[in-house]
Order: sequence, then structure tokens, then C-alpha cells
Amino acid sequence: MSASVLPSAPPAETALRRVTRNVPTELLRSFVAIAEAGSMAQATDTIFLTQSALSLQMKRLEDVLQQKLFQREGRRLVLTAAGVELVAYARQLLELNDRIMLQLGQAADPEPVSVGMVQDFADTVLADVLGRFRLEHPRARVTVRVGGSAELLEHFDRARLDIVLCLGRHAERSGAQTRIVAEDRMVWLGDPAIVDQSELPLVLLEPPCRFREAALRALGEARRDYRVVMQTPHLPALRAGVRGSLGISCRTRRFALAEGLAMLPSGALPPVPRIETVLVQREGVSEAGADLASLLAEAASDDRSPSLA
Repeated sequence: MSASVLPSAPPAETALRRVTRNVPTELLRSFVAIAEAGSMAQATDTIFLTQSALSLQMKRLEDVLQQKLFQREGRRLVLTAAGVELVAYARQLLELNDRIMLQLGQAADPEPVSVGMVQDFADTVLADVLGRFRLEHPRARVTVRVGGSAELLEHFDRARLDIVLCLGRHAERSGAQTRIVAEDRMVWLGDPAIVDQSELPLVLLEPPCRFREAALRALGEARRDYRVVMQTPHLPALRAGVRGSLGISCRTRRFALAEGLAMLPSGALPPVPRIETVLVQREGVSEAGADLASLLAEAASDDRSPSLA
């Protein structure tokens, strides 16, 4: 009795079996984020995954495709030829995926709106703004970064922030709307009893800082001797130094009133200039993001705030 022989599959059917594996879209989304950011470290702010999690995802993607997508060039991680080719396909697939979800998918939580602001506004207006924002967009998500103006604008340039509320004029940003929403006067803060020391003790933020620059310029032009007794990158530490009568500092009137810090009388020290409050908003930001930017601008420009009464 001869053994039966199974008929061989037609070439088209064999090819179909070979390509029926799926490429997970979450891996492609992370891959495109890395390619656009230039590194895994920078992509973490876009994807909201740790660098180690992204690394594992890319290893899995390479296993699925049986292709090497990245290679080392010194300390840099660059795309291979296969990786460069994949970027174009991945963008097309993700665009189609997003279109399907937009047209047919159930409503999902929106992407978070990322906002950065200087401590002055985080301490004075943020709570009220977030309360009003929640009423208008109950399902919206927000990420907040507090830092110095230069630091926040650097994050904005790297697409890590959608909105920045900062102090002082800065260079215009490409793809962004920049507007001055308020102006406040700088004031000297501290214990009047230490103003008459032969060398004025100063408590300052580390550079770059507009208030530091203004204070040192004013004292230099008046030929007033000074010494920096404390510098810090953190505003709460500066606040502690002023409260503890360690030295004199310079900040906005809003900050002084909100923190209950003593302002030196006019004429006690050389005058310092006014400073602008600037709102930077990315073009094409979501409706929720645009509303949040409007609320921040309104709050920052409201001289009737209890903290300024």
C-alpha cells in the first residue's frame, strides 16, 4: 500500500501563511517616537514609558520583523537601512489606525495637555485654574512641570510641553503663538535690618535667571557692594533664605504678596525693572489645551487675584 502524499499548497497560499503575523501598533508608535525624537531618552517624554521599557519594546519589534532596526555609532543610536524604511510604513499604518479609531472607535481619554510654569504662578493661580478647567473638560488629563523660564522653554522646544507660562521676553518659537499677558514690577525682598550692611548679602537663584541679572545689574550700576551668601536652583530654598534673614533677594510683587514676604520700601536699594508675563502656546494644540492656555492667561493677568489685593 503506497503512502498518501498531501498536495502541496499553492504558492499564493504559502506566501499568505508567511505574512499573517501582525506588527503590534504600540511597538510601531514607540519606534516612530524614537525616530522623531532622535533617542530613546528623549522619546520617553512623548510615549510616557521608561527608557528600559522602550528598549524592551524595540527588541520585541526586531524579533517580530527579524530585522536589525538600530545600530551603534559611537555613543549614538542610529537607524539601520531597514529602520529607515520602516519609519515610512509605520507612519502610514499608524495614520490609518488613528483614522479607524476616530471614525469607528469608542471615545477614549484624550491625550494629556502638558503645561509648564514658573513657581510664581504654580503657587498662586494653578489651583484655581485647574478647578475651572476640570468643569469645562472633566475627562481631560494634564501634566504640569514647574521650573525656571529657560528650562521650560527648552522643554517646549523639544516638544515636551504644549503651553508655557513664564517670565521675561524670549526669542519667538517656530510653530508657536507667543503673547505678553501681563506685566509686574520687580521688588526687593528681605529684612530691612540687613540693608545697611557694608556688603549687601544676597540670596539668589542660580543662572540663568532674569531676577538675578536684574539685581546684580542694578547694584553694579549703583556701585553698591554685595556678596552672594546663598544661591540655589529651587525657589522654596530662596524663600527660606529670605524668611530666615540670610540675605536680600529680588522677585515679583505677585510672588512677595503670595508668600507673605516683606518688600523693602522704595529707595532702600537701587530700582529694578518691570518684567513681562509671557504665554507660549503650541500651534494646533487641542481644544482642551487652548482653553487651558486661555484660563492661565486670564489668571496671570488678573490684578484682582486675592494674592495681589
